[in-house]
Amino acid sequence: MSRTIMLIPTGTSVGLTSVSLGVVRAMERKGVRLGVFKPVAQSRSGGDVPDQTTSIIRANSTVFTAEPLSMSYVENLLSTNQQDVLMEAIVERYQECAKNSEVILIEGLVPTYNHQFANALNYEIAKTLGAEIVFVMALGTDSPAQLKERIELARSNFGGSKNENITGVIINKLNAPVDDQGRTRPDLSEMFDDTSKAAISVVDTAQLFTNSTLPILGCIPWNLDLIATRAIDMAHHLKAKILNEGQIRTRRIKAITFCSRSVPNMLAHFRPGSLLVTSADRPDVLVSACLAAMNGVEIGAVLLTGGYEMDERIHKLCEQAFQTGLPVFMVETNTWQTSLSLQSFRLEAPADDHERIESSQDYIASHINSEWIDTLTANSEGSRRMSPPAFRYQLTELARKAGKRVVLPEGEEPRTIKAAAICAARGIAQCILLGNPEEVKRVAEAQGVELGKGIEIVDPVQVREQYVPRLVELRKSKGMTEVVAREQLQDNVVLGTLMLEQNEVDGLVSGAVHTTANTIRPPLQLIKTAPGSSLVSSIFFMLLPEQVLVYGDCAINPDPTAEQLAEIAIQSADSATAFGIEPRVAMISYSTGNSGTGSDVDKVREATRIAQEKRPDLIIDGPLQYDAAIMEDVARSKAPDSPVAGKATVFIFPDLNTGNTTYKAVQRSADLVSIGPMLQGMRKPVNDLSRGALVDDIVYTVALTAIQAAQNEANS
Repeated sequence: MSRTIMLIPTGTSVGLTSVSLGVVRAMERKGVRLGVFKPVAQSRSGGDVPDQTTSIIRANSTVFTAEPLSMSYVENLLSTNQQDVLMEAIVERYQECAKNSEVILIEGLVPTYNHQFANALNYEIAKTLGAEIVFVMALGTDSPAQLKERIELARSNFGGSKNENITGVIINKLNAPVDDQGRTRPDLSEMFDDTSKAAISVVDTAQLFTNSTLPILGCIPWNLDLIATRAIDMAHHLKAKILNEGQIRTRRIKAITFCSRSVPNMLAHFRPGSLLVTSADRPDVLVSACLAAMNGVEIGAVLLTGGYEMDERIHKLCEQAFQTGLPVFMVETNTWQTSLSLQSFRLEAPADDHERIESSQDYIASHINSEWIDTLTANSEGSRRMSPPAFRYQLTELARKAGKRVVLPEGEEPRTIKAAAICAARGIAQCILLGNPEEVKRVAEAQGVELGKGIEIVDPVQVREQYVPRLVELRKSKGMTEVVAREQLQDNVVLGTLMLEQNEVDGLVSGAVHTTANTIRPPLQLIKTAPGSSLVSSIFFMLLPEQVLVYGDCAINPDPTAEQLAEIAIQSADSATAFGIEPRVAMISYSTGNSGTGSDVDKVREATRIAQEKRPDLIIDGPLQYDAAIMEDVARSKAPDSPVAGKATVFIFPDLNTGNTTYKAVQRSADLVSIGPMLQGMRKPVNDLSRGALVDDIVYTVALTAIQAAQNEANS
């Protein structure tokens, strides 16, 4: 039977949408079959506009969301004393949401000046749907003792201690900057660079748990990064004219600085993520910002006020800086009027800001009590699906437990440095960056990246010589000399591989600027394949909207034999199992079953036989066409007796041409994330990156590598 949870805000500005999205992500991580229902659409701007929570989930997830009722419809029914009709309409939509869900998450109305009926209606909805009530509140200026009183007051409005359906409270915006009225005001602390800083009292969370009369199911600290908005959103809010687009759609504003002083007194504020606001007749500020950009500082954007046209000579002088991606836009209003407009900017994430929503969901989910989430489906008999959020969460959790050291030969590369910092902050792995320490620190500082605990910088110049004897010993049968060894060790991938061979690190990740061959050749020569493996192959984890699939081999073996294809299938099935995916292996061909003939399909048929014979414990079938392997309706007609058709999770392609083409076609056409390639069959874990890899791609590849190292250790 479905469980129904209703999140009820105790006031305005508690961050209800953010909390709802975080709870959704916490449930997704556990593989919960979830439905979300906001009974009444409520917009801060008023009117019958789409509800924010529903819009965001629909734009960023496949979680089912029921259609909210419009506010005007609800107000009309309440004003004409037709609450019964309203409840019937709500129940009808709730039932639609509950059809295929283990848990239904209901988001209540926020009590506002215009919607003073919110609490009474929330209570009625909760009773009607039999929902368990979880209060959502912000700490504000309250002490733990005052918070306890406020929790009790909220509970008294919903039946008091006799109401056993009141199950807990989630506290949001812990230690946030607030004004005297308890309203969250980022402009008084970090966002605006002025002198009116708010005093932020730091509350011990242990005191909150001790004082609360209800179980605290989540305690979410304030995080400035979660409100860092895109430069394009600022430009749209100001109705600004864009002079240089640059990376306006991806750069984020973390601080706003009004450049009213002389340039020497402003330089400290030329930081990554800063919005520099200056009068358009101050070319000295613009040119200084451009110089900072050319030195690698990712300034959020430059906003010119006053509406003065930019001098053509200044524009030409700044062209090289503009090419770094620096966004520049202009408004007609003066600096004072512009500051008022900026302070009225709403910090809610737009539904199309997928990166920010993803970050917010993950951050908030990490502060939701996981034991509470487990209880929601403790008695459910439904099977768990490995959804993309669940897979990513499992990756980071397994990597944290592994506690491994991973060397990154491309230590001076900006994306690699960012990824290393993220890995260190999340505890995913200790990253060893190979590179000139001064250059690594310069690149990190220019990007606003802090290189703290969990990151080690190794200067290749200082350590290369000590690996020369070992390289000569390993490759002496190939005629290796000390002179050639010193030359090869100029390549940081070779150096990192020797560190791995010597057990100084547990894994290696490269490829952000190196080719696949450059990344894999040294490990194949120096690390060799694992015992029992005759070849190295690769898989990609394909993060489809509702499940994660494994594709192999899409990166290494051009035209494997039947024996090699069977080994790739077994390696891929074992990798799937290791990462929590139940392996049902489809051997892909242009023909299903016995319907086709020819050398290509015969190879797949023979590979299937060999794999089944070697590993009778695995569910393997083939040859299968791709549509028969993944679509149940096609499987019923083409392969009705197959244990794999229609529900395959591991897809083995007959050759590299087919595999690489298919993975890229699916990835690009469906606009989905793929993680990999992850190499299989190596004695120690080495993984390759695409040269177009994003920072997150590197982070997850480091996590994969750390997990592989732990598994190798456990199996040795």
